[in-house]
Amino acid sequence: MTAIWAGIDAGRTHHHCVVIDDTGKRLLSRRVANDETELLKLLADVLALGDEVTWGIDLADGGAALMIDLLLNHGQHTLYIPGRAVSRASEGYRGEGKTDAKDAAIIADQARIRRDLQPLRPGDELVAEIKVHTGHRRDLADDRTRVINRLHNHLTSIFPALDRALDLTNTGPLILLTGYQTPAAIRRTGARRLETWLRNRKVRGAAQLAEKALAAAESQHTSVTGEKPTAQLVHTLAKEVMRLNEQIAETDKLIEARFREHKHAEVIASMPGIGPLLGAEFLAATGGDMTAFDSPDRLAGFAGVAPAPRDSGKISGNLHRPRRYSRRLQRVFYTSALISIRCCDESRRFYDRKRAEGKRHTQAVLALARRRVNVLWALLRDGRCYESIPPVTNAA
Repeated sequence: MTAIWAGIDAGRTHHHCVVIDDTGKRLLSRRVANDETELLKLLADVLALGDEVTWGIDLADGGAALMIDLLLNHGQHTLYIPGRAVSRASEGYRGEGKTDAKDAAIIADQARIRRDLQPLRPGDELVAEIKVHTGHRRDLADDRTRVINRLHNHLTSIFPALDRALDLTNTGPLILLTGYQTPAAIRRTGARRLETWLRNRKVRGAAQLAEKALAAAESQHTSVTGEKPTAQLVHTLAKEVMRLNEQIAETDKLIEARFREHKHAEVIASMPGIGPLLGAEFLAATGGDMTAFDSPDRLAGFAGVAPAPRDSGKISGNLHRPRRYSRRLQRVFYTSALISIRCCDESRRFYDRKRAEGKRHTQAVLALARRRVNVLWALLRDGRCYESIPPVTNAA
């Protein structure tokens, strides 16, 4: 039986494939378009070169999605090799130049010699949909942050007192800015008429908001150069933030509905601090398949909440955050740990104990997040929901 290894340096429009045998000799090197017909032809040509093929690829989604699905649909054993690992491994190969062909050859050789690479598995359609929606929500949230920052900058340039008084993450101040952007306009309207205007638009705390705006207007009687066009831009940006808020709210409902359909939804949501959004992020980051993590240590390492040792010589016990981990999964465990401190007595007691041991706030939260990885992994393994354990009290 002839064993061969195929490495794919994936790209958006084209991939480069290099095939090697057990001695490292190149049997094929080809650049192919990211097109189904071309990829199927490559697959057939590679299968003709050997009896047993192991594929390696440096992307797990995006431009490589079509290639991966074709390989998995044809029953091919496919390994994921992160781009960072390929970049570091390239330092051990001859030559300083970088080409797609060289990267593909390194990927093939790494697939040949390494035994710790993660195999890619057929995806769950529901998890894939959740991943798309959570990614879209993240993009919308980033867009909203950028627009709010621009709004702050423009409002500060013409009306700094109002910018200090308003929290632009709330709907009420945004509605105010769609109608009033300058000190003179707010003073002409007056507190009572402004309050009525806000109430007609169903703004909560209209009276307090009107008072804040009028107080800011009374502190500035100077009209800044370029006030009129900037005020128009503030109006436009406030409308844009409100539109993004509506899109995020709609996406949140969609994510929650899809999350509730997953088989592990009840178990994941039973953990204190994990709601539908964080639960959906967990599924998107892990694929919803715990068989990929044979132990809670493996899951903790992937989530970046397990410190990695960096010992050398006489230096020991030198622990640091790992460089390779899923940042979105770390956010799930860290954020849910923060929430659980407020809503779960067990988490609060654990956090307080770590603080009493001299750990800083961040260290204590990370320790709690690490403990929660163990709990969630066990719950998913056993298929049971989280149950709070009452504190033990001494008998009188």
